[in-house]
Amino acid sequence: MALLKLFLLVACLLGLGVLGMAVKIWGKKNGEFAGTCASNSPFLNKEGEPCSYCGKMPDEQCANQ
Repeated sequence: MALLKLFLLVACLLGLGVLGMAVKIWGKKNGEFAGTCASNSPFLNKEGEPCSYCGKMPDEQCANQ
């Protein structure tokens, strides 16, 4: 019985999270998330490639920050 309650609680929390993202996408113009340029981070971009979102190199300031 306790496992069922835990499962229902987890399902409700996940559902609220998905609902929150859906509302955020619905409320944004063109349904897009704001660009974060995470690929410009030196921790994620080990090869020194340009940002996949704005095209800046890792040593340059990203245009979307």
